[in-house]
Amino acid sequence: MVCVACLLPLFLVPIINLLPLLFDFLMAKIYRVFGWEYRKPERAPPACPYKPSANGVSKQAEANAEPATPEPVKPESVNVKED
Repeated sequence: MVCVACLLPLFLVPIINLLPLLFDFLMAKIYRVFGWEYRKPERAPPACPYKPSANGVSKQAEANAEPATPEPVKPESVNVKED
């Protein structure tokens, strides 16, 4: 026999995968009650963990980029109260 706790993930995984669809369905119903239009947000497609997507910025360009220097703050202009 198999314990019930071992079978629990078999039932939870499909339910968790359906949560975004269920959320969109319920939000559409709630918005319809108020007379608004609910548009589903664009979801990112699932990414493959074994083959990472190509980045638009190369690592060499990041290494050559200089960090931006912040502007110095004048101490007398920080807490000036205009009357």
